[in-house]
Amino acid sequence: MEPNRVSSLLVLLTVTIISLFCSVVGDQNKLPGKWELVTGNCGISAMHMQLLPDNNVIIFDWTRMGHSNISLPRYAECDNLDCSAHSIEFNPMKNTVRPLYIVTNTWCSSGSLSPHGVLIQTGGTDLGENVTRYFKPFVGGDWIEDPNGLLVPRWYASNQILPNGKIIVVGGRGQFNYEFIPKSKPNYDKLYPLKFLEETMYDPYVQDNLYPFLHLCPDGNLFIFANDRAILLDYVKNRVVRRYSVLPGRVSRNYPSTGSSVLLPLRLSSRSSSLIPDAEVLVCGGSLPNAFNHVENEHIFVGASKTCGRLMITEKNPNWVMEEMPIERIMGDMILLPTGDVLIINGAKKGSAGWDYARDPVLNPLLYHSDFNSDSSRFEVMSSSARPRMYHSTALLIPDGRVLVGGSNTHKTYIFNSLYPTDLSIEAFSPPYLTSKARPRPRINWIKPSEKLVYGRKFSVGVDFGRAEEFNGTLDLTMVAPSFTTHSFSMNQRVLFLALDGVKKKSDGGFVINGNAPETAALAPPGYYLIFVVGDGVPSTAIWVHIHSR
Repeated sequence: MEPNRVSSLLVLLTVTIISLFCSVVGDQNKLPGKWELVTGNCGISAMHMQLLPDNNVIIFDWTRMGHSNISLPRYAECDNLDCSAHSIEFNPMKNTVRPLYIVTNTWCSSGSLSPHGVLIQTGGTDLGENVTRYFKPFVGGDWIEDPNGLLVPRWYASNQILPNGKIIVVGGRGQFNYEFIPKSKPNYDKLYPLKFLEETMYDPYVQDNLYPFLHLCPDGNLFIFANDRAILLDYVKNRVVRRYSVLPGRVSRNYPSTGSSVLLPLRLSSRSSSLIPDAEVLVCGGSLPNAFNHVENEHIFVGASKTCGRLMITEKNPNWVMEEMPIERIMGDMILLPTGDVLIINGAKKGSAGWDYARDPVLNPLLYHSDFNSDSSRFEVMSSSARPRMYHSTALLIPDGRVLVGGSNTHKTYIFNSLYPTDLSIEAFSPPYLTSKARPRPRINWIKPSEKLVYGRKFSVGVDFGRAEEFNGTLDLTMVAPSFTTHSFSMNQRVLFLALDGVKKKSDGGFVINGNAPETAALAPPGYYLIFVVGDGVPSTAIWVHIHSR
């Protein structure tokens, strides 16, 4: 690594000041959860992140927008003046960084893992808007770029892997349509219109419904949310199956009035007569539809929203159920945890997404207990970080149960001497399940017949607690899809509570959990997943499994 000297000194000075402040905050802050600085300088600002099945995290921002703080390898044929890297492979366990070479501009792009664990990354701007890029895990390679991988330019689009292993790419600036990748004939090399994306704009000039929220419904259709409305799309027949009621409050939830959304955990049952479980979507945060214009035209930073809406998308006549967060938030990331809770992290209280368009950073994450009956008790305020994570920040779950947090660059280039400086650090937030000493943590010892799961087939997991004490609590198996996160939305994010066929106590104090793999690819699209054992709300470190057809 050969960082620019001036930038490096500024980064080190910022890290030192923040570290001193962190120690003060840590003495005063008795709230749950724990923060740690993983690295003060990974070389780039983490605008996009994806966990790979080799436990590395691919991080990138954009090219052709100025120097980063890490140089490309000497063998790279760089075509930018400073030869700096704008993508890295980061190992959060070893704290190692490997610079990667990416040619075309990935600014505000999208991505998904293929069924084989390959990161397929789409769009961007300038020369990157029609590009499909590939990064393979395990091989120590570099990016491969297809300049004509998309039929139309995709900037601020969203992706979702489908039951057949294809990836749907929806929307983008000026694109009221969708397409599929990788391309193959006869059905997947076409462009399909989606008028809903044009209907949901409040302001055609800003196009304020970008990065639509996509969630794969257990019936195989696609839930699409934009601004304050949603549809269920049959993408095979290109028809809208149903239109949902408007989310109350006249708050815009998509970019640039950026909120976030998750599909709440799916709870599977081996004894159910139906293979389609209840599916519920949660949407939180955002701002007024004209928040962006208020900043741009009047330099007024309007307040963000505290509201959340829950919708049971599989009900016959569902209605939004409204809730309110303790803290208003725009540009917050919503991360599904292996326990079924939702972590809401990063963001600001005022303004809009955009360069220097937000104020008043939110330093305290929230934990949302999705299965609590009382609305008032579902939100729990967590301990604060000292680092503002605003525009172009990210967060994702890693196998040890921590949440990796990075990024925040509210500028066109890397600037370290501003109100909200570019942040090249990576932190990890440990939810309360990792900081409590009262409950032992499960440990997965083996999985049989193998880590290759088959739809509808049974498998067993061996687990112990590493201590001699008796464990008499409840055990769950959860299956978590690794997500692609950018601009406050984690694409392909999914948690399933698997159906169990019993738990057996062994003479040595361990347990054998007999589980059932999901029945269909609509429940869990083919690919790599993290399997966690959760004992009384405390998750193990995960192991990777790969699910595929018989």
